[in-house]
Amino acid sequence: MKTLVDHLAQYAAYHRDRRNIASHFIGIPMIVLAVAVLLSRPGFALFGLWLAPATLVALAAALFYLRLDTRFGLVMSLLLALCLWAAAGLAVAGTALWLSAGLGLFVVGWVIQFVGHYYEGRKPAFVDDVMGLMVGPLFVVAELAFLLGLRKEVEHAVVEIAGPTCIREKKALA
Repeated sequence: MKTLVDHLAQYAAYHRDRRNIASHFIGIPMIVLAVAVLLSRPGFALFGLWLAPATLVALAAALFYLRLDTRFGLVMSLLLALCLWAAAGLAVAGTALWLSAGLGLFVVGWVIQFVGHYYEGRKPAFVDDVMGLMVGPLFVVAELAFLLGLRKEVEHAVVEIAGPTCIREKKALA
């Protein structure tokens, strides 16, 4: 299995433009919440918890993140639990609200992602490696940690492999 740094560095190589990274801070949480919402049906309440396909997906994702890194894994598990909580609220609402919220978040989140990749000038990481879909949310959490001055050893290792972030200039039309 790849290490935390392996996954983050491979993903980061597709995300060096700061505008693209910023778009991921908005788009990826929207997409993760959308997937939780859309997978929150069918479901049922058991001991006060809403159990649905989203629960199984979140548990599998949490285990993946925890195997990579305990600290990031705990943060990701908490964020996934919050998504499940919000999704459960929408799952018991009317079908129109549940479906429009899920699809709306999903479509808008992806539009934001593709705008970011326009600035990057590079396709999304998942096009070359489907694991990018799992690493994307972790990348956002890691980038936030780096902005807060946390996990400097991980940040340095990722930058050493993927290179520094920048603002890419538009190429002049000839």
